[in-house]
Amino acid sequence: MEQAMRNFFLFLSKNKPITKMAKKYGLRFGAARFVAGSSIDQAVEVIRELNKQNLVVTIDYLGEFVDNVEEANQMALECVEAVRAIGREKLRSQLSLKLTSMGLDLQEDVVTKNMRMILEEAKKHDVFVTIDMEDYSRCEKTLEIFKTLKSEYDNIGTVIQAYLYRTEKDMEELNAYSPNLRLVKGAYKESSKVAFPEKKDVDENFKKIIKMHMLNGNYTAIATHDDKIIDYTKKLAEEHNIPRDQFEFQMLFGICVERQRELVQEGYKMRVYVPYGTDWYGYFMRRLAERPANVAFVLKGVMKNK
Repeated sequence: MEQAMRNFFLFLSKNKPITKMAKKYGLRFGAARFVAGSSIDQAVEVIRELNKQNLVVTIDYLGEFVDNVEEANQMALECVEAVRAIGREKLRSQLSLKLTSMGLDLQEDVVTKNMRMILEEAKKHDVFVTIDMEDYSRCEKTLEIFKTLKSEYDNIGTVIQAYLYRTEKDMEELNAYSPNLRLVKGAYKESSKVAFPEKKDVDENFKKIIKMHMLNGNYTAIATHDDKIIDYTKKLAEEHNIPRDQFEFQMLFGICVERQRELVQEGYKMRVYVPYGTDWYGYFMRRLAERPANVAFVLKGVMKNK
């Protein structure tokens, strides 16, 4: 039942007509729990409150299914404005973005032009930028663009997904760039031809790449809500005397809030992934797919709105 529900919400996350319709109706029926408003000004207020709790942040201006160059360029300008807001307000925040929102599915020169514009502005304000990983079909292109930009900029990282068979090889190749990586399990529905179908295998591969990256001496962001993975990382760091300024934990805005605060109290860096914007639908569906508890929360919200 749980897997069927996950597949259902992942299917909905890719529905373009519903995505466009969702933009018109705003953050209703529970989405506001996971999305920090529709504008950068609203996101700034959320970040400021999180910073007061000693939580650092990465913000993401949500956007999927960009259909034309003008829209991709506009998305890039929104990211530039987000960087400027971080610098202006002196927020402890980074920026995350998806290459599809920069025009990945349109033209490669559009993506690289937009990325360089963002990275130049980010360099002025000392803001780090992470390229989010998307589905398998875009993995190779994403890594190629990351490698190109990493040779030009220091303030850039990307994401590696533990559920893909190719991941260990990708990690080995990326090590030459001494990359700052966010390591995740993976949130897209993929074929068993390219991804581990069993959770236990994903978990084991997740541990493997965490150990690989941390022992290589690279900065590691462990993005998970799984206590077993968190405990594994803590023990690994202790056993190998890995300093706490070489890694951090990351969690999603609105999920496991108490656990986030506990990690801060324990002396770990805890970064909250804070999305904002009107194109919230695909992101929201993937959050519902990840945890049945999220679905229950939203259903309660729907009943209250009736």
